[in-house]
Amino acid sequence: MKLGKSQRTSQFLESLKAEGEVILEDVQPTASQAPMATAPTDPVTLTIEEKLNVIIKRDGGLSNFDVQGTLSLQILNQEDGFIQLQVENRELPGLSFRTHPNINKELFNNEHIIGLKDLNRPFPTGQNDVGLMKWRIQGMNEDDLPLTVNCWPSVSGNETYVNIEYEASNMFDLRNVVISVPLPALREAPSVRQVDGEWRYDPRNSTLEWSILLIDQDNRSGSMEFVVPPTDTSIFFPINIKFSAATTYSNAKVVNLLPLRGGGAPKFSQRTQLTAENYQVV
Repeated sequence: MKLGKSQRTSQFLESLKAEGEVILEDVQPTASQAPMATAPTDPVTLTIEEKLNVIIKRDGGLSNFDVQGTLSLQILNQEDGFIQLQVENRELPGLSFRTHPNINKELFNNEHIIGLKDLNRPFPTGQNDVGLMKWRIQGMNEDDLPLTVNCWPSVSGNETYVNIEYEASNMFDLRNVVISVPLPALREAPSVRQVDGEWRYDPRNSTLEWSILLIDQDNRSGSMEFVVPPTDTSIFFPINIKFSAATTYSNAKVVNLLPLRGGGAPKFSQRTQLTAENYQVV
């Protein structure tokens, strides 16, 4: 059971179709779904990912805010493995890097170049990603959160009114946002009075999923209101949140491949993603 798509969502889908994107309509992202990686077509594929582990207190404040990143490499042909990688990133307090044991740490620390200690060895090749570097960002606070969610349940007579609102940072455009709210055991779907986006009732898991396809400069805030029978208001926590973004906190990226055996550098592609691995309001 769900409300119809908003006009904004429909326009977004139509614009993607016009650009040749294949769109599967009426399929809602769920907390267990993850974007599928497509098979690499370039000789070298780089994947940069940051994962968020965030616990937000319902009355304000944070219990945890952890950002961990990885840079991995996939090379299809061995002759393309004799390379080094020139890396750039945003300077952030609390950002620390850790390279793989086979990487020349001095070269990375001095020149921000990722290369093997043994210059006569190529990077491994094949279909599996090879981890090159990890990083962590510490010292983050509430102002650095990409998304905050507030839930205001109140009992009035024979009904419980629940108002939920989100506020998104200007730092990121968020995609496939799903806010999952626990519900008491119900005989039928809750009465949704207002929603910015779409909603779906999951009777098996007794949750209400609020979905927003895209949060950008046009909808940095939004709200939903629903009504259920009278219940203990603590039942609506913890709220689980999933989303992704195409940019990261560190803005780490490979800007150039440096060939070690003459000739030109192989062509490469780069995938960058920020994901909410565990993001809760408790």
